[in-house]
Amino acid sequence: MDETLNNKKISLRFGLNYFMLFAIYGISSPYLQLMVRRLGYSPAAVGLFLGFYELIGITGPIFLAQIADRSGKLKPFLFASTLMILAGLGLLLPFHIPLITMLSLALLSLGIKTPVPVLDTSLLRAIEFSSAQKIKTPNYGLLRAIGSGGFVVVALIAQGIPGFDSSSTGMMALALGVLACLFLISLFSMPEIGASHARKEKIAFSFKWLDSTYMLGLGVIALGRFAMAPIGSFFSMYLTEELHWHAVGAMWALSATSEIPLIILSWKFIQKKNPMLAIAISSAAIVVRLLIYAFFPSPAGAITGQILHSLCYGLFQPAALAFVNLKTPPADRTTGMALYMGVGIGLPTFLGSALGGVVVEAFGYRWLFASYTLFALASLALFWKYRARLVAVK
Repeated sequence: MDETLNNKKISLRFGLNYFMLFAIYGISSPYLQLMVRRLGYSPAAVGLFLGFYELIGITGPIFLAQIADRSGKLKPFLFASTLMILAGLGLLLPFHIPLITMLSLALLSLGIKTPVPVLDTSLLRAIEFSSAQKIKTPNYGLLRAIGSGGFVVVALIAQGIPGFDSSSTGMMALALGVLACLFLISLFSMPEIGASHARKEKIAFSFKWLDSTYMLGLGVIALGRFAMAPIGSFFSMYLTEELHWHAVGAMWALSATSEIPLIILSWKFIQKKNPMLAIAISSAAIVVRLLIYAFFPSPAGAITGQILHSLCYGLFQPAALAFVNLKTPPADRTTGMALYMGVGIGLPTFLGSALGGVVVEAFGYRWLFASYTLFALASLALFWKYRARLVAVK
């Protein structure tokens, strides 16, 4: 009975951590593009800056995750990440100089992106520890859904503040800084369950566990995330500049809300079928979503596209996590997750954002969304060609 009670406390503490972490994303995801735009940069520059933001999110978390895997303790990396967010915001506001903006975005990228694989790994350790003790394990899908709830709550609050999406970079940065501080406070309650002993070997980038099937799966993921890049980097600008509709917070809250049921329920489908089939379904949904934005530029089209986020992310995220778990040795799982976030998500988002800004300035937002369906179709083609090997991972 006591073990069950303790397990409930563990879940509540992780739930608080996920809620506060993704509350930060409730400001950074919808509004970072507007924050940079309000500094006076063009759409092409915004695309390059956000691409750089994603590029830093590749190598930084991978290196930090390697250290975390060997240190055995994960909380210090989460504390450091929060301090980097605050430092990045401090540099972003007073200086409208490209090099300073890049430095600020580098700190923000490290601070915002590193906690996701680290917190996921900490939870997976707790799940494996509970399973070994034969007690009820924390529910990853439910806790990740709680994180989405944090995103939704903050996005709706921002939407409810009159003129927030038209406000200055400073106002948006203040909101982001307050949430970072709240996440920092929540970390004091985070449990270190199943923490490993420090490994004394030299830190080195060793990926001997990688095989061709892992890389093929990562390729399918990367092409799909490339197709998603214009949504992450330009959707808020599309709403305000193309549709002239100031519903940024509401639309991002809608997409996050739509993902919650599938994040909770998709595990059964993934276990019954396999992770890569779920990822292929996600890529097909991306094609439909982008075409809706391109050919139905209206509030109704935006709402429909955001609801499809349930498949584009709600189904995708658990499937990608399951694939990484199945293909990564437990001792290198933080590194495996960081590699997935960097190469599978960060690199294609960098390239997609950088290219997207040029496309917007040359052809407009509708052509941007229409043209990026090609990358989602390429993801489906790669999956289909190697489907026998990919669907065997389950």
